Amino acid sequence: MVSRVIPVDPFDLVIFGATGDLATRKILPGLYRRFFAGQIPEGSKIVGAARTAQDSDAFRAQVRAAIEEFVGAAKRDPAQIEAFLSIVDYVAVDAMGDDGWAALAQKLRDGRVHAFYFSVAPSLFGALAERLHSYKMAGPEARIVVEKPFGRDLASARALNATLAEHFDEHQIYRIDHYLGKETVQNLMAVRFANILFEPLWNSQYIDHVQITVAETVGVGGRGSYYDKSGAMRDMVQNHLMQLLCLIAMEPPYHFDPDAVRDEKLKVIRALQPVNSSDIVRGQYLAQARGDCDTPLPGYIEDSENPQSKTESYIALKAHVANWRWQGTPFYLRTGKRLRARTSEIAITFKQPPHSIFDENESEWRENVLVIRLQPNEGMNLKVMIKEPGPGGMRLVQVPLDMSFAEALGEDGADIPDAYERLIMDVIRGNQTLFMRGDEVEAAWAWTDPIIAGWEARGDKPASYDSGSSGPEDALMLMHRDGRRWREIR
Repeated sequence: MVSRVIPVDPFDLVIFGATGDLATRKILPGLYRRFFAGQIPEGSKIVGAARTAQDSDAFRAQVRAAIEEFVGAAKRDPAQIEAFLSIVDYVAVDAMGDDGWAALAQKLRDGRVHAFYFSVAPSLFGALAERLHSYKMAGPEARIVVEKPFGRDLASARALNATLAEHFDEHQIYRIDHYLGKETVQNLMAVRFANILFEPLWNSQYIDHVQITVAETVGVGGRGSYYDKSGAMRDMVQNHLMQLLCLIAMEPPYHFDPDAVRDEKLKVIRALQPVNSSDIVRGQYLAQARGDCDTPLPGYIEDSENPQSKTESYIALKAHVANWRWQGTPFYLRTGKRLRARTSEIAITFKQPPHSIFDENESEWRENVLVIRLQPNEGMNLKVMIKEPGPGGMRLVQVPLDMSFAEALGEDGADIPDAYERLIMDVIRGNQTLFMRGDEVEAAWAWTDPIIAGWEARGDKPASYDSGSSGPEDALMLMHRDGRRWREIR
């Protein structure tokens, strides 16, 4: 199967913070891959903007280095790299002052989409928006892309939305969450709404529970001081895991249209019940020896450089969606640093048949489980019961019906674009389906804030867990007391 590449119209894209880590690792290499695929026409222009005083040739050298490091050898074609660099430019700008803004405005051309990627700290969003407006770059075809965090609570999210709204309409603001750009996440909607097979069963009558897991093997490392002001709840649950929950629980939209999809996601967030303190487990990872090496991996306390830290590097919780479709079906969410394996998945566990006609030991029975793997090895897996081959009666065994995108789509289809590639192209097209709307962000914080306020008021300290484990023991009990168990992290 060969994937279709549909070119976009010529555009001008300005990347603020173009010398930063995100631009170097993701944005610029992703844009080159889209150029290599033939999706970006040569008439387009990509302008890097940052405080660093350098000329365009120096910036192009940085872009070349980023391509060499973060793009696979098969796509590092010298002629294509040179052609891509020919559309790259640079301007040194002062986000808090006026230096460089007139020069930047002169580089943009009339009659095309102007996109501005805010790959900078949220504290600079307002200043950038104000200067784009002052220098007449905030026209009807202008679009701004803002990275999370979209505030750190409801009050700051409202203030940020209000600041951006002073200079841009809501349809011009693209709040990017790279999880929504993953191929498997979008396929979740296709599986639900393009097939009659699952949707009739997609409710509390047939689904026992849902597990959403985002596990990382790395610690907070060099961003410890930042992370300590955030924690897993703000950094992951309020946005990434919340979005995944919405896509699972939402009602079918009337059309695959940006506002129709986001309207249904907003309904899910507003239907989330408050979470009891007994349904939340928080943890911090401990130090661990690095295999045969004598140098240990530091624990969270060392990484955060805060001996008194009560910030969680792990969180597990049980949530309920209070509506007719999901009444009584729990959603278990967990995410953490320094865990056993790097994996992100959604597991929908169906209920057992109401009556078994087979003489099967009840303890050996296995439920049907639909697993959507986001990383690694994107794909889907449906576990079903079949007869075990061989004579000797009707013995049942659970087997997976496995679809790896790499295997199912063949060599060409397996070359799945990175989430940032897809989302940036959606910005150019003006498609906001996979971006968060302002009221959606605020609703998510309205649910999250009381949870955080509760443990802060109680002075709760996260439980310790071993690096390389599945998290705190208390998280196992969260499931065990409901007669369920977490899926193995692997």
